[in-house]
Amino acid sequence: MFVGRKAELDSLAREHGRSGFQFAVIYGRRRVGKTTLINEFCKDKRAIYFVAVESTLKENLSLLSEQIYDVLAPDAPHNPFATFRDAIEYCFLRSKSERVILVIDEYPYLAESGRSVSSVLQAAIDKHHNDNQLFLILCGSSMSFMENQVLGYKSPLYGRRSTQFKILPFDYFDCAKMYPRFSFDDKITLYGAIGGVPEYASRIDGGLSVRDKLRELFFSPSGRLFEEPSSLLKQELKNPQTYNGIIAAISSGHSRLNEIATAVGIETSQCSNMLATLISLGLVKKELPAVNPNPRKSVYGLSDQMFRFWYRFLLPNLSRISAGLGEKVCDEVIGRQLNAFMGNVFEECAKQYMWRLLRVGRVPVEFSDIGRWWGSNRYKRCEEEIDFIAWSGDSAVFGECKWRNQAADTDILGELIRKSENFERFSEKHYFLFSKSGFTADLAKRAQNCGNVRLIDAASMFD
Repeated sequence: MFVGRKAELDSLAREHGRSGFQFAVIYGRRRVGKTTLINEFCKDKRAIYFVAVESTLKENLSLLSEQIYDVLAPDAPHNPFATFRDAIEYCFLRSKSERVILVIDEYPYLAESGRSVSSVLQAAIDKHHNDNQLFLILCGSSMSFMENQVLGYKSPLYGRRSTQFKILPFDYFDCAKMYPRFSFDDKITLYGAIGGVPEYASRIDGGLSVRDKLRELFFSPSGRLFEEPSSLLKQELKNPQTYNGIIAAISSGHSRLNEIATAVGIETSQCSNMLATLISLGLVKKELPAVNPNPRKSVYGLSDQMFRFWYRFLLPNLSRISAGLGEKVCDEVIGRQLNAFMGNVFEECAKQYMWRLLRVGRVPVEFSDIGRWWGSNRYKRCEEEIDFIAWSGDSAVFGECKWRNQAADTDILGELIRKSENFERFSEKHYFLFSKSGFTADLAKRAQNCGNVRLIDAASMFD
């Protein structure tokens, strides 16, 4: 089942429909759905699909030659091309008058097997791009390689791509399409545990409860996600141990740069550089208070939901799970700790929901940014937080999110209105309340009377 990625598919289709040589770069973390996207795009099209391997250039050239002949000359002898240059020239030659797609997946493996690969591609593109119908797609999972060695200004290929796509994990809405049989609450809970990586979501089916599915995926040494973060770090990073320590420090509550560096035992300058790498991988985020971003108040958090879940619940319990106590650990997590963990997840889903409303024109404020706020109350002289503020000019939406087993009451709205008084710059204020368990009749009546209050329960987030 193919889910989501409509914007990417539409963009690729537009590029394919244009005349002349086109060159697309597609990259993103492993298992995020790049290959699935490309396969969907290539359906019913004349396409050479080659997946490079971690081997020699000779081996890769042999595999590439086989794929080229299968599509462009199936009846010809399948003798490998003598050089990579010969293979690429042949593709350009056969694409002079007809559109042919050439996909090189896992391009970093090919480029690392032969130093001249990118330069050969560059020379061929420069030679043929004015009189050719080839549609070249380079795809890779190594984020740093694709950004630096393909898209970076020092790359031989710099400036030659027609379009590029950084494929991101699904939001909660698209992710839930992969497990439609669950309740709305359960869909959000599953997103909080596995995140938006399609390959993980594909492991969810309606035959098990949330508890049993999480036990199967995480709380067993044979579970699909039992060692996933460690595996991903080893694939992406040269020094995974220190990066692992940074992520663990953030997960345990250290949010400021100096706190994280001290917890890991490294210099702040090194820690800052490593945090930047984790941010580029989509695992960590750096936050500033919304509206009035003060760099001195910047904090770091985990942006990948699966990593948040794993480091919060699995890392401290790996020995117990390995010793056969996974069932017990799972029950402890589901029964006592998961609700509190889900508060942050619900806030993230609420912000994603706001962006969705903006895209379809269903928000009272055409906001330009959205984010969490924390700071001092100028009147009460105490620290306060607001789950999110979405603002533009002198208008803002203030949001509060409650992942509780009881309906939200009027005190929640009153407190949010009071907190919003910190922001005199906004002459137009709206209030969005999100609640897992709905709202009391008193709150619903007050919201209706106010006119600038919107109440959203879990089910409404999937409209």
